[in-house]
Amino acid sequence: MEVAMVIAFRDFRDIEYLIPKDIFLAVGARVTTISIKKGIAIGADGVTIKIDITLDELNIDDFDALVFIGGSGAVKLIDNSIVNNLIQETIKKDKVLGAICIAPAILAKAGALKGKKATVWSSSLDKSAIKILKQEGAEYEDKNVVIDGKIVTGAGPFAAKEFGEKIVELLLGLAKQ
Repeated sequence: MEVAMVIAFRDFRDIEYLIPKDIFLAVGARVTTISIKKGIAIGADGVTIKIDITLDELNIDDFDALVFIGGSGAVKLIDNSIVNNLIQETIKKDKVLGAICIAPAILAKAGALKGKKATVWSSSLDKSAIKILKQEGAEYEDKNVVIDGKIVTGAGPFAAKEFGEKIVELLLGLAKQ
């Protein structure tokens, strides 16, 4: 299994990257970390991660899953033409697509969630990501993790473990929807 994990170069959510990555590695998957540029990415909590390849170097044919990690820096990937094309190509090639925290808004803006059930991060003071999902035709569900077809969405850091596990289940053909 080959998993591509996309993180913001600054302010990705550390735990949303680290926990699923450990789950992927535990089942023997190879994980490639991707961002807008090469170098050392810095998470919101200070974790540093070496970027393997850039978004424009990513060939989706080399991967079984494309996973977007949240955090405040992830909003910079919304409406990015390279990201949008990668998302559409992932769907077209029937591969697993995942997004956690604010990152489901990236999928929504790319048209990937139209007519799909999904979840996204929100708080009592900030429902803007839910609004984006609904505006883009998604059916929002207030759950930790939602699977619709080959798309897995997670609501935030508290859902990181379940999010990673559900992606693995899909990759292994074991997911219950």
